[in-house]
Amino acid sequence: MSKHIYIFSPSGAVRDKAAFKRGVKRLETLGHQVEVDESALASHLRFAGDDDTRLAAIHRAAASGADVAMISRGGYGLTRLLGRIRYKAVAKAIDKGTQFVGMSDFTAFQSAVLTQTGRTTWAGPSLCEGFGVGGSSAKSELPDDIMEACFDDMLLGQGEGAGWRQNRESTESAINLGASHARKMGNTASFHIKNAVLWGGNLSVLCSLVGTPYCPPVQGGVLFLEDVAEHPYRVERMLTQLLNAGILAQQKAVVLGQFTDYKLSPHDKGFKLQSVVHWLRSQIKAPVLTNLPFGHVPTKVLLPVGAKVDLVAQGRDALLVWGHAD
Repeated sequence: MSKHIYIFSPSGAVRDKAAFKRGVKRLETLGHQVEVDESALASHLRFAGDDDTRLAAIHRAAASGADVAMISRGGYGLTRLLGRIRYKAVAKAIDKGTQFVGMSDFTAFQSAVLTQTGRTTWAGPSLCEGFGVGGSSAKSELPDDIMEACFDDMLLGQGEGAGWRQNRESTESAINLGASHARKMGNTASFHIKNAVLWGGNLSVLCSLVGTPYCPPVQGGVLFLEDVAEHPYRVERMLTQLLNAGILAQQKAVVLGQFTDYKLSPHDKGFKLQSVVHWLRSQIKAPVLTNLPFGHVPTKVLLPVGAKVDLVAQGRDALLVWGHAD
């Protein structure tokens, strides 16, 4: 299974050149043909080149004819470019089979592509943090097995869904479920949401798009969210923005992924991420699920942003299914 993978840098500058090289080598070891964009390692301030340089890289990725266009890393920078991207060229590339893959700051690109073209992209690993980890031969230093398996499934067109177990706290407290989708059974709850658009990504980036032409106007969707280095109170503040903007009330479900690399303080007095989950469930009628294996963590599934999915839950067990969708 040899695929043509194009690596480009639309956001932050690559500072860890060793991780970049390891990622390229790992993909080549897996049998893929890796093409590195001419400005992938460019640097201007904190960015991978100035705005024109990064914009040109996006358009070269779209014109590459590659099976996969994968970002080198996230960071910040894509929101500066959204008004200048040639979305028709991106849509044409996707229609011809190029899968755009990334996460974190790439949420801005994915949201804009969905809004402007209706096309599907993939929330998944970037080169450095996904395939460039480690530096030794120890198993713990290799790319995550589940992530790689999900990536292979995407390459083969065989990915059909993702299953996981929610955090235990999710079912010890009452799960807030829409009456049309759920029935309560003691400490467990079951529901089946059908044919809903999957969208979302990084919470901070998504909030930065609210009120712009690049925030997907999805109604009746399944919204997935993750973030890194954001204290629970800041996560709640951003969710409040989505709530007050009317976005959360329009969804059939909210699925929380991994929120990592934050530190609680004595001032919190018990206010933690689960406090935010309880609060969110008190604010919306749609179910709020937890522990989706996606975010700034090694073990993550790949998710088709913009695809139609089914979401099924039975107690702590949850399943997203998209293989049946066009």
